Amino acid sequence: MEIIRNSVDYQNIYKKSIEDPESFWAKIAEGFVWRKKWNKVLEWSFSKPEIKWFIGGKLNITENCIDKHLKDRASQVAIIWEPNDPKEKTQNITYRQLHDEVCRVGNMLKKNGVKKGDRVCIYMPMVPSLTYAMLGCARIGAIHTVVFAGFSATALADRMNDCNCKIILTADGSFRGNKIINLKEVVDEAIEKCPQIKTAIVLERTKSKPQMKKGRDLWWHEEIAKVDSDCEPEEMDSEDMLFVLYTSGSTGKPKGMVHTCGGYMVYVGYTFMTVFQYKEGQIFWCTADAGWVTGHSYIVYGPLCMGATTVMFEGIPTWPDEGRFWQVIEKLGVNIFYTAPTAIRSLKKAPISMVEKSDLSSLKVLGSVGEPINEEAWYWYNENIGKGKCPIVDTWWQTETGGIMISPIANVTKTKPAHACHPLPGVQLAIMDEEGKEIKNHNASFIKGRLAIKFPWPSLARTIYGDHDRFKKTYFSTFQNMYFSGDGCERDEKGYFRITGRVDDIIIVSGHNLGTAEIENAIDEHNDVCESAVVGFPHPVKGQGIYAYVITYQKPINPENLRLEITKLVSKIIGPIAKPDKIVFVSDLPKTRSGKIMRRILRKIAEGDTENLGDISTLLSPSIVEEIINHSKNSLF
Repeated sequence: MEIIRNSVDYQNIYKKSIEDPESFWAKIAEGFVWRKKWNKVLEWSFSKPEIKWFIGGKLNITENCIDKHLKDRASQVAIIWEPNDPKEKTQNITYRQLHDEVCRVGNMLKKNGVKKGDRVCIYMPMVPSLTYAMLGCARIGAIHTVVFAGFSATALADRMNDCNCKIILTADGSFRGNKIINLKEVVDEAIEKCPQIKTAIVLERTKSKPQMKKGRDLWWHEEIAKVDSDCEPEEMDSEDMLFVLYTSGSTGKPKGMVHTCGGYMVYVGYTFMTVFQYKEGQIFWCTADAGWVTGHSYIVYGPLCMGATTVMFEGIPTWPDEGRFWQVIEKLGVNIFYTAPTAIRSLKKAPISMVEKSDLSSLKVLGSVGEPINEEAWYWYNENIGKGKCPIVDTWWQTETGGIMISPIANVTKTKPAHACHPLPGVQLAIMDEEGKEIKNHNASFIKGRLAIKFPWPSLARTIYGDHDRFKKTYFSTFQNMYFSGDGCERDEKGYFRITGRVDDIIIVSGHNLGTAEIENAIDEHNDVCESAVVGFPHPVKGQGIYAYVITYQKPINPENLRLEITKLVSKIIGPIAKPDKIVFVSDLPKTRSGKIMRRILRKIAEGDTENLGDISTLLSPSIVEEIINHSKNSLF
């Protein structure tokens, strides 16, 4: 694997990757373990769409995540598990232990009738057994679909039915701060709508003594005790399915994005090493949940393929107090820290003493993921967490892309606040205008438009499970022979990219098209704002007005002054045309692990449509949705 050490290396390698992408990716793929080498690197058509990488190649991804490391690093820690309760003991799981546990799970699944090609649902807390479950499925050629353990029974059932899951792996419950969530109860309700699910294997985590249905429900510890740790990896084709991961999108039923074995492995391994510039022995912590693609790619598959030590965190950043992240960094000696702007904005409002109590000197690289980071949060992160010494890799990518697409490269790229900077090698970007033409920049001028991608990359999703026509219409119909990301972007005079957010939410104000995400980003720049949601409403003069629903960290002393400050801020950042006509403040809303879901619910609340949440209400448990609505109604001022 070619190492990028400086900007000249980046320019040279990027040039090679664009001029001859097949040779570029073939060279990288040769660094992984294959049972049989591919016959052809790539076949593709974006018009169909059909994408195949490393055609004819045979492998098992767990041999790359585990087996290949056993010769030289069997005793090295693969996973550090930090539990929800800081008083509970941290677990250090070596590559040898990981091998044994994954093999046992693979054998447990086979004993319960799971075979190659079967779909297995995983609905579990952030505990090591979740990783064992994912890799255990991959070991035997079963296809896993991990569902975030905060989703409701309806959302869980919809996903299990959509990909026809045969079995579910779950737990009695999960810890979330000082709360216990009864996962088994949710599973029981979901299975009532899933007649094909004949077996539920339940991990004992909270010891909440759930009801166990005879003939269907089995205890994990009892089943694991019946099998050994010798499980031969199933040989998989490069294009065989590895997992299905659901993303809700803006409307309609969830989309099951299909990722395959070979290309996904190569891309997430390469991007992990390249973006973070990971070095032997470093401790890498991605704070995401494994229910999201970030957890798949940069807690599990990417780091483990490259022999890294990866942290898995069960808790939340604000319990027992707002210093928990920083305490864990000191405790574990974390070197690379990868988290979401939502978490950064929330934690920066805590007293700075919460940061100063912890020694963060082990940090070498910081990362941001999940949404564009606003400048104010970027500067706070840089100054208070990185102490001005740690590069921030502000990454842009999607569930659909599988891995990071645009990002600074740590200690290589000269960063620019709130900019994702440059495409990674092999990623060919295009900025499109509203008429579907590429905006070509020959004069190094500032340009703005919609972000598309002109050439396939190995970890691109292959389809939407069971609905290829929807896959084509959603991603490949907007611009001819291109993948459309759904996001807007800007490129400055020096070629730095900045993602401006979704373009499918548009408000037309006096004939001007304004993206709600762009207005939200501007509002979020204010020091007193945690999150915002923007919607349009009928306006007698403008056609549509702008309604901003703003979450503050605390009740504003003078709401009118704050409204004026936000209006001026938006006018300054975007222009007077974008200033909100109405601003409503709310504080103390409960947090989810997905800012996108929170925003979607808030938009409905802002529209006064809480009785018609539709598919949004199924994404989270009814108690969480009710809490959000009640807080908003009770907190208006």
